[in-house]
Amino acid sequence: MLKLVIVESPAKAKTISKYLGKNYEVAASMGHVRDLPAKRLSVSIKKSFAPKYEILEGKEKYVKDLVKRAKKCEDIYLATDPDREGEAISWHLAHILKVAPNRKNRVVFNEITKTGVKKGISNPRCIDQNLVDAQQARRILDRLVGYKLSPFLSSKIRKGLSAGRVQSVTLRIIVDREEKIRSFVPEEYWTINARLSSKESLKDFSALFYGDETGKIKITNKTQVNKILKSIEKKDFIALKVKKGIRKRKPSPPFITSTLQQEASRKLSFTPKRTMKIAQELYEGIDTKKFGLIGLITYMRTDSTRVSEDAVKTSRSFIASRWKNKYIPSKPRVYKARANSQDGHEAIRPTMPELSPEEVKNDLSTEQYKIYKLIWSRFIASQMEDCLHATTSANIKAGDYIFKASGYNVKFDGFTVLYQEKKEEKSKQLPELREGEKLELHELKSNQHFTEPPPRFNEASLIKVLEEEGIGRPSTYAPTISTILSREYVLREEKNLKPTELGEVIINFLKEKFPKIVNLEFTAQMESDLDTVEKAKRKWVDILEEFYTPFEEQLKEVKEQMKGMKIPLKEDQTDIICELCGRSMVVKIGRFGKFIACPGYPECKNIKNFVNKIGVPCPKCNQDIILKKSKKGRTFYGCSAYPKCDFVSWDEPSKKKCPRCSELLFFKKNKKKTLYCVVKNCGYTEESQKKSI
Repeated sequence: MLKLVIVESPAKAKTISKYLGKNYEVAASMGHVRDLPAKRLSVSIKKSFAPKYEILEGKEKYVKDLVKRAKKCEDIYLATDPDREGEAISWHLAHILKVAPNRKNRVVFNEITKTGVKKGISNPRCIDQNLVDAQQARRILDRLVGYKLSPFLSSKIRKGLSAGRVQSVTLRIIVDREEKIRSFVPEEYWTINARLSSKESLKDFSALFYGDETGKIKITNKTQVNKILKSIEKKDFIALKVKKGIRKRKPSPPFITSTLQQEASRKLSFTPKRTMKIAQELYEGIDTKKFGLIGLITYMRTDSTRVSEDAVKTSRSFIASRWKNKYIPSKPRVYKARANSQDGHEAIRPTMPELSPEEVKNDLSTEQYKIYKLIWSRFIASQMEDCLHATTSANIKAGDYIFKASGYNVKFDGFTVLYQEKKEEKSKQLPELREGEKLELHELKSNQHFTEPPPRFNEASLIKVLEEEGIGRPSTYAPTISTILSREYVLREEKNLKPTELGEVIINFLKEKFPKIVNLEFTAQMESDLDTVEKAKRKWVDILEEFYTPFEEQLKEVKEQMKGMKIPLKEDQTDIICELCGRSMVVKIGRFGKFIACPGYPECKNIKNFVNKIGVPCPKCNQDIILKKSKKGRTFYGCSAYPKCDFVSWDEPSKKKCPRCSELLFFKKNKKKTLYCVVKNCGYTEESQKKSI
């Protein structure tokens, strides 16, 4: 009889079936099949938080098919993803298919290759109830917070609001940063730069003012600058101390989920959600000309930097064949896991380290190629030799003051021949300097500066903070950020995340009334508590009881305090007059975004669609051009008279007209402030003083 293997997706099923042969039938559950129904709380608090699971709406036909297939098969193997969530899906499937809980039918594939699949199917185990309980505790905990707190927020601030446990803390981090930016007071400081040269070298170099023999001096005003400049006027610049050395730069460890998301954001401008979608495709299987269907990377939800011995050996052999033995360290590199790492899986790496991105480029989409190249390069580089810099530093005396100069050149490129985490600075080599040597001064220049506020978070820097603070886990970063963006608690401005007024109102309310919910330390501790369930050190019901009892009491108290009260949101007044009652209409934010409404509600219920005019007439029909959003959230520009007028543009139209052909000029989406003419035969461009939206 056949053996049934159940995975989540058809793509994964297709790849695995290739390696298992005719005796196995591989089916897809299409993700989760059973969960807490969304229409109600579905948790019996009085009965030890017993969950009331149901088959998800729309999944009935998949479940029916799996049950039918299971009856025809001798054995059932549950091969969902190798993490807490995957374990929970297998547990739900076991309940639906009535598989005995002590039966060894759970298999895991860290990589979907012939070796990985054969190894997994040969080593079945029982479902890990501790993993299931940890995931179940997280699910119920999030449901309790969401379903108890969200309706209260909706009644006091605005309909349709949600307050998730990890979501709210993430939003707080963004709001707190915005408050720091607003309250920031710039401080003045000055630098003094000397351009010098040695008698034996025609090449000049820069030395920066440091202080005096007692230590560093901070220059805070022009008066201080003038005093220093006057003091060293006509004084000789003498090389006091010249120091040479070697600086080692070690490669970064292979990717874990958070670092992959950060690097893809920095280097490729991919959102975490997009990155994980592409990585999932690479893990589940790609049809290649050389190897057929194969998973190109290991499992992509991990917090471990551990790597198998076989992968290390293969990568070292590959490095030797391509770059020679001098690029291989004497011992294989081993990277330590972080303190709070679960260390359940290997790092994210190519399943075949010898398979370079160029070899499979034609088999991959552009996005898949970029992510595979990033993962492959980072992993191979992590097993390469250090990059060595030959450094020179010099203390230079001028009167009573000290200037410092430093430089380096690359002695050995090491791992940087393949991969660099950030853009390498150009080598800046100092000329040969002798201690006591008098140097020639070419220019002495002072510059005024002001300290800058901390930058807004982008998705990469936010994920880094979430990981450092222990907020959430690898699988939660991408969906959490997507949620706060989709609900418009946060807006993406260029690459930066800025809280909306609504987001700030929510967080200020939660900070005042439910401080624990948005407390970083408390949320991080809750994650640690969930980890203890996985390690069988605590019972999941105890953790829920410990959280819920004080939370419920606090919720009752706040509800009593705020009876009849509502928190007003600022509403921008428009120049549109309500045709029903004559009031000036205002901009409101609903669960589906902005809309225009009469402030006389509920007496007057007049509403209109919100249109974001940019103040530029349509070049085709002279109506207003408005800013719109595509289904994927991309900004574009279209005519307000659509569908009568079909004008549309990804680039922002400007108010200026081309001096050559009188057509409208557009802002090019690049770092330079460039205006260009769309007429092919014209080709006019100019620099603009305004950034495009």
